[in-house]
Amino acid sequence: MSFQTKENAMLKWALLFALISIVAGLLGFTGIAAGAAGIAKILFVLFLVLFVIFLLLGLTVAKKIVD
Repeated sequence: MSFQTKENAMLKWALLFALISIVAGLLGFTGIAAGAAGIAKILFVLFLVLFVIFLLLGLTVAKKIVD
């Protein structure tokens, strides 16, 4: 059973753009590689921020349930 969350989707897109960046760089398309790397960095940072926010929210809700 797999479900798609915002974090999973962003991480997949970040990895896809990182792969595109690596392949484009190897083939000599430096402009495309730089653009894809920039997009991958932005998506990865957004993934990390949302992950931390939801982790903290989950911990606070679990703490309220236990108390």
